[in-house]
Amino acid sequence: MRLFTVKRHIKDSFRSLKRNGWMSVASVSAVTVTLLLLGIFLALVLNVNKLSSEIENDVHVRVLIDRGTTKSQKQHLKTELKELKDVATVQYSSKTNELKKVVGHYGSSFQMFSGDDNPLNDVFIVSTTEPEKTITVTQQARKLKYVTIASYGGTQAKQLFKVMHTIRQWATGFTILLLFVAVFLISNTIRITILSRRDEIGIMRLVGATNAYIRWPFFLEGAWTGLLGSILPIIALDFGYSWLYRITAVQLTSFGYSLAEPRYFLFVLNLLMIIVGVLIGAVGALISMRRFLKV
Repeated sequence: MRLFTVKRHIKDSFRSLKRNGWMSVASVSAVTVTLLLLGIFLALVLNVNKLSSEIENDVHVRVLIDRGTTKSQKQHLKTELKELKDVATVQYSSKTNELKKVVGHYGSSFQMFSGDDNPLNDVFIVSTTEPEKTITVTQQARKLKYVTIASYGGTQAKQLFKVMHTIRQWATGFTILLLFVAVFLISNTIRITILSRRDEIGIMRLVGATNAYIRWPFFLEGAWTGLLGSILPIIALDFGYSWLYRITAVQLTSFGYSLAEPRYFLFVLNLLMIIVGVLIGAVGALISMRRFLKV
């Protein structure tokens, strides 16, 4: 295809978007809503999978110590933990060290919480003789004095898998429904364009224009619709996920976990939404062309 022809097809596709006005806006809006929900769903599922994997591989019990506990009381608690059955080792991690982990995961902005403003707890990290013993040790540790909470991977894993299953069921069904709506609206937009240019298309066919030549502007129109519909979801998810990543930093790191790092994660998610958006638009255009470009 010559460069002049490519430029003409691109120009015609933009002209058609402008000509259809509110129908184009409706199509772009449908793609926007679809991709926004799809992006939220993917971000949730991917992070739940990441957290579940971390939890499953975590064979330690994290024992958060009550704030205000004295040094001698901590030593007494450590002794009690060592005396528990099936405990292999007990390591102490101060709240200052826990904050360093937060800063390492989420950036230097969390250094403002140093000193008396540190909201984290001192922690005893208990290793068990066997991974399956973490449940028993956790239950025993929770009963000890000066313990705020004792947690291990199993409890959170069960809860996360249950939540993930529910998210997958509802979000998948709803997203598929929205994908059909988006394709339907885009195909109707292209259909109106074809009908309004039916005489022009007929003349083009009479003078020898191929099916491919006639189809390209409509195909590009659908692709532009999908691309435009991906812009707002990308912006919303980038800001929303970065904000969520920051506010969950302290809570998740307290339990030894973290969300997916935004830089690479959002790049992949944004690229995926652009591809899906363009595909939705292209499929909508193809559906219309199959029905109306039969001469």
